[in-house]
Amino acid sequence: MKPLAAAVRASLVFVGLLWSAPGFAAPTALGFADARAGISLDGAWHVIVDPYDNGLLDYRNQPRPNGYFLDAPPRDKTDLVEYDFSRSPTLEVPGDWNTQRPELLYYEGTVWYERRFDAPAAPKGGRAFVQFGAAAQRATVWLNGRRLGSHEGGFTPFAFEVTGQLRPRGNSLVVMVNNTRRASALPAMNTDWWNYGGLTRGVRLVETPGVFIRSARLQCARGDPRHLTAVVDLDGARAPAAVSIAVPELGKRVAFRTDAAGHGSFSFEAAPALWSPEAPKLYDVTVTSGEDAVQDRIGFRTIETAGTEIRLNGRSIFLRGISLHEEALGRGGRATSRADAEALLGLAKELGCNFVRLAHYPHDEEMIRAADRMGLLVWSELPVYWTIAWSDPGTLADARAQLGEEIARDANRASVILWSVGNETPVGEARNRFLRTLVADARAADPTRLLTAALEHHPAGAHAERIDDPLGADLDVLGLNEYVGWYDGLPEKCDTLTWSAAYAKPIVVSEFGAGAKAGLHADARTRFSEEYQADLYRRQLAMLRKVPAVRGMSPWILVDFRSPRRPLPGVQDGWNRKGLVSNDGRKKQAFGVLQEFYRELSASSR
Repeated sequence: MKPLAAAVRASLVFVGLLWSAPGFAAPTALGFADARAGISLDGAWHVIVDPYDNGLLDYRNQPRPNGYFLDAPPRDKTDLVEYDFSRSPTLEVPGDWNTQRPELLYYEGTVWYERRFDAPAAPKGGRAFVQFGAAAQRATVWLNGRRLGSHEGGFTPFAFEVTGQLRPRGNSLVVMVNNTRRASALPAMNTDWWNYGGLTRGVRLVETPGVFIRSARLQCARGDPRHLTAVVDLDGARAPAAVSIAVPELGKRVAFRTDAAGHGSFSFEAAPALWSPEAPKLYDVTVTSGEDAVQDRIGFRTIETAGTEIRLNGRSIFLRGISLHEEALGRGGRATSRADAEALLGLAKELGCNFVRLAHYPHDEEMIRAADRMGLLVWSELPVYWTIAWSDPGTLADARAQLGEEIARDANRASVILWSVGNETPVGEARNRFLRTLVADARAADPTRLLTAALEHHPAGAHAERIDDPLGADLDVLGLNEYVGWYDGLPEKCDTLTWSAAYAKPIVVSEFGAGAKAGLHADARTRFSEEYQADLYRRQLAMLRKVPAVRGMSPWILVDFRSPRRPLPGVQDGWNRKGLVSNDGRKKQAFGVLQEFYRELSASSR
């Protein structure tokens, strides 16, 4: 028999191959899933925790013929079946497993999810899909014992077609979810946030016509708010098809035809009231083609740069922002609902923000849509974080796929103005090639938005720092993470430090900050006191006001969040304490410091 460690390694190798094995169906991009007819599969799912992947592999690490994915009871009393989903505990979907069961807080491995459901008969000629909002970090899906396919990446949606595979009663949907960290994955082995696992966003069974609208984008042309461009893609088309787009409030209804592959584009003139943080106007839009019609709420605005300025709707804007993780206020764990999103963004609005940096991965669509409604501009980021496998073609393919899914999902969200391709990644030739590939992909997929990343900087003298990362030449906006006064000297270092950049482009200070435990009071020299954090914020803000190219900031961070890198007993206890608000909702002194600064900026810009 193989030693246990060797068996586990072999199991992980097999599971790694499983997600890329030939013969798996590719996930389908399915836009407008939440707006379509169908049924929600959210709620209690039965689960089996499986750290050795026993439900997939036998003791020889070969595929198990009677694996958990079959969800099959014993044929009779002599049949040996060593699992039973119906008698297994449950977890709520959407949700992470870490905060629903205390014993799973640090768990990394496989959990099997099972849900039984009935399916109404689909309309004649119609199609059916099972849509997942996200599964962290990898998922393989079976329906009624038949493998549908797999998906890599824990923060973007995916779907599988199940037309003709559904039963009127007693369908079994089984999902093998694994959050094991891997050097070739995104994110990779080392992060400063929690590695939540599970079906963290909603699951739906979705109905469509035989030919349906897979995606439809309607946006202002870059720099021209009166020129709207529409791009539509149909799924299942075998001949040119008619498409119409209606915006009733603008008195507009336009029609065009796709090509034989179902792709079509059209431009037309309009005069929409432009979306902005002060007036987040959204329009009802209906797209129709054949038997299919989808609706969306879309805002129209332009975003561009001019020298070191950022211009929203042609006017210079300063991005008064804050960074935040997708972690529910109060209870911790993944934010999973509209209420969770509105609670977090409501704090940002109270702070005086017109901008949020959603770190370090694409957040739930509920967060983006809430930002649309509430008037908050958004920096949306890929989980290309710290050091990853820059030379691995599979890692690059994963990053490109996640970027494509992120852009496809949020292309109609007026709030999103910045796509970020990475955070604090070390300069090197392989890294530069990797990120420039993502930059080229993003520009091709969405030429209407700005591109950024949190870049490297280096000393340029005794009291000077310079943003000199070569990737800056390829971006529209330079992201700057700096921790002067926390990891880099004491707060008074801010008083004499100057900043410059190798590129005449706007700078957004995407991170600065200091840790503080809510309620810990001392003098301003005592680390982790509220007074230290507040003093650092005052000095940082004074320092950054002297840098003309700084056109925005998103200090780190709105709310304390879980991190296994932060073990200091009695202070951190597994939480990153750089929040302006504690994880239980208490505002720290620095919240008021930044709030007053943003009030002054807002008043001076009127």
